[in-house]
Amino acid sequence: MIFMGIEVLLLTRNSDKLSAAQKAFSKFGIKVNQTSKEFAEIQAGSSIEIAEFAVSEAIKEFNLPVIREDHSLFIHALGCFPGPYTNYFDKKMPVELLLKILSNFEDRTAHMELAAAMKCPDGDYFKSVYTVPLKLSNTVNGTNGNWNKILMLRDEEKTFAEESESSRTDVWAKNYIELAKKLCDKYG
Repeated sequence: MIFMGIEVLLLTRNSDKLSAAQKAFSKFGIKVNQTSKEFAEIQAGSSIEIAEFAVSEAIKEFNLPVIREDHSLFIHALGCFPGPYTNYFDKKMPVELLLKILSNFEDRTAHMELAAAMKCPDGDYFKSVYTVPLKLSNTVNGTNGNWNKILMLRDEEKTFAEESESSRTDVWAKNYIELAKKLCDKYG
């Protein structure tokens, strides 16, 4: 597609999120830039609150639409734990300990909530939230990441750690596509 002259700024250090965003926005002729500047990530009750706070802070410094996406994992057997604290627990709790805790439960279902917020220089604000159904493996599989070694899409048999992130770009890019449509409506 031809570049429409619209550019957005994605707040992430995650190369997989950047790749998914670039693939999605390029379908609409929108260029995605990334900033290396870090913005505070608040602790909040939902992913959308975290994303909204980040874009509200970042838009003060940039003259482009600013986007932030946040992911939360909800393990159903654990009362939807850890929710928006996923990143913290993924870094602190080894997958083997999580499996030991889960061994007390039959329910192996979970879901990932993906929440994206976009703020434009003129103050317009858009958001998109959706869920991805997951299941949890009974064994550790793969080599990438920590909890990725037991997380699977509900209709797959391989963990996230067993396949490349790019093999599931369409699953992770839905928010970006929705936001790109909003930009095209606004500027197109």
